[in-house]
Amino acid sequence: MNQQQAAHPARGLSYLRLKIVGIVLVALSCVGGVVFPTGLSGLDAADVDMTNLTVAVLCEAVSWVAVPVYAWLTVEGYRHTRDVRWYAVRLLALAVISEVPYDLATTGKAVDWGSQNPVFALAIVVVALALIDAFRDRPAVTRRAVGVVVAVAALAWMLLGHIGLRQQIMNEGVLIVVLALIFRYLSARENTMMMLAAACSALFCILPAFGVAILHYRNGRLGYDRANKPWVQWLFYALYPAVLLVFAAF
Repeated sequence: MNQQQAAHPARGLSYLRLKIVGIVLVALSCVGGVVFPTGLSGLDAADVDMTNLTVAVLCEAVSWVAVPVYAWLTVEGYRHTRDVRWYAVRLLALAVISEVPYDLATTGKAVDWGSQNPVFALAIVVVALALIDAFRDRPAVTRRAVGVVVAVAALAWMLLGHIGLRQQIMNEGVLIVVLALIFRYLSARENTMMMLAAACSALFCILPAFGVAILHYRNGRLGYDRANKPWVQWLFYALYPAVLLVFAAF
């Protein structure tokens, strides 16, 4: 992208704007944890403050809108990266760094095996896509078999590892994998891709479908001059654990 494009972006949501939407929604999920730190499971009706509970539920539910946005950004990042291995390593490193802040922000514990942060899902998606594409020159039967095996394995990781499991209700990891595969296989059929993504997202407590609606307004632009502002990319890597740490401090 040249400087003129960065200075005069097209209408709609650039990748930068989508990332901003995503991080705001992540922060919103943390607000729920601060307002109602005991979580939404195992509640005793006699001890519930309904105002706090309502705010926590709304913040948590609205934050799920970010799931399709991050799934899309990850698939796009995979398509455009010059080094898939380095991209996967960056996401895995971010997931590991963010795990303790994630546990502190969501449960108040330094280690909680009940849910792992959803960045692990993004890293697994990149590995899954790389494995699928490694067989793209093989016969159709082989490609399909590999795709099925890789998809099942990725979904199993999400379920067994409790990756992105929110309040024992919403499994963000599973939805991220499903959407990533839809975005991978149907990229040439925009309407079908978005309709199927919205339908699958609606099955996960409705709200993620609004994230697909947000993606409909993307403009395909990066949104900043990568050559002169390479720090923007790294800023968003740093913002995720930073936001979690801020809310963990409350």
